[in-house]
Amino acid sequence: MKSETRNYSVDSVGALSQWGTHHFTHAAFPEPVAGKKFVMEGLGLSGMEVSFNSVPPRAAIPFYHRHRSNEELYIFLAGRGEMQIDGANVAVSEGSVVRVSPAGVRAWRNTGDGNLVFLVAQARAGTLAGGNISDGEAVPGEVQWS
Repeated sequence: MKSETRNYSVDSVGALSQWGTHHFTHAAFPEPVAGKKFVMEGLGLSGMEVSFNSVPPRAAIPFYHRHRSNEELYIFLAGRGEMQIDGANVAVSEGSVVRVSPAGVRAWRNTGDGNLVFLVAQARAGTLAGGNISDGEAVPGEVQWS
């Protein structure tokens, strides 16, 4: 169900239970990475990247990585696991939210019996001009639903 207009775009990554069927291919990896889908290109995002992730029980990301410019926000939706950030082990589970600065060296693993399911949003660090509702403005008119 993909659609797009000038002011919005819509796509679907499927139910949480289907996230493990996505695959990400990158020249740096000999095999596709299972359980990962990026949506920047598909939605035409211009200020952030978002990925949908599902790591099976007892599996781990077998490499460290960091970023040159982007901070990442990890939002855990289901499961139990650990992130390793700059050598520190951080327990994560449903409801955990973790920010990692660009230079933070990171990896993660699933320590549970079910899938570790999470979103990752990344954006250039230090560029947010205003937080919370300071960027929003009210628009006149009564909301009406058909």
